[in-house]
Amino acid sequence: MYDFILTHRDFLIPLAGGFLLDALLGDPARLPHPIRLFGNMIAFCEQKFNRGGRRRTKGIAVASALVFIVFGVFYGIQIALKDFSAVKIAINTLLFFYALGNRSLITEALKVERQVQKNDLSAARKQLSRIVGRDTSQLSFQQIRTATLETLAENLSDGVIAPLFFYAVGGIPLMMTYKMINTLDSMIGYKSDRYKDFGWFAARILDDGANFIPARLTAFFMILIPPSARGFRFVRKYARRHSSPNSGYPESALAGILDCRFGGPNIYCGERVEKPYIGENNRELTHGDVIKSCFINIRTSLLMLICMVAAYCIFHASTGFIA
Repeated sequence: MYDFILTHRDFLIPLAGGFLLDALLGDPARLPHPIRLFGNMIAFCEQKFNRGGRRRTKGIAVASALVFIVFGVFYGIQIALKDFSAVKIAINTLLFFYALGNRSLITEALKVERQVQKNDLSAARKQLSRIVGRDTSQLSFQQIRTATLETLAENLSDGVIAPLFFYAVGGIPLMMTYKMINTLDSMIGYKSDRYKDFGWFAARILDDGANFIPARLTAFFMILIPPSARGFRFVRKYARRHSSPNSGYPESALAGILDCRFGGPNIYCGERVEKPYIGENNRELTHGDVIKSCFINIRTSLLMLICMVAAYCIFHASTGFIA
């Protein structure tokens, strides 16, 4: 753990303040946002380098460079503000807020569900397309709710637990580095002809590697309180069947808790993809399932937050550090 986050104030205030800001405000759409800057950087590099030959080599170079640049910039900010504690805490709180996406995830899922409840299939498909990568133009209401729940589970790991995990490990620099990795995956991590080589390293090495522990933590916390024996069985039985080495864990946990079925065929980038089924109970998903999933999301996030604070306090008590 880096020395510039070892004091109680430097670690705990951005953690609590950023978490609270996200819970109250969600994604600050009208404010300058570092993640949008990350996206612009990736788009520029993709347009410039994703052409001609040796695309995989170029993709490795671009992804590596962007990751090191982000870490270096945010590490430099910490060093530059080392003697300005109040300013550093304020900036880190804001950056933590920017890096967390819990409120926005729930809000977007509920927007989809609102259209489903209105029985407006066209509007529900359009709203869902904002938060998933699959083609939504032919989905039924059941498929829309399935996609919404899968997205809630997967992005609970990617958008909440993983950023918290990397903040615990390496503070704001590592948290923001993870956000760059995750943004790379979301923009160029597809298996289409355009991205399969250029985005291979970002998706298969960086993103899969970075999410290995957070995905499993997410599933564990989801089924821990209250304990879900069926959720545990689903994780053991289905998590490794998913094409992603990580997404299957939170999705299996949620399918087990709800006793429903996820997966099945979908269209991605114009191609039919047969996602393995998670669960066998192909029951009709309900409004209550979506609401329950949102509460699972909140409960899991709070449990992760509590564990981080507890681990931090235990670490400092065991080392005798006083801030």
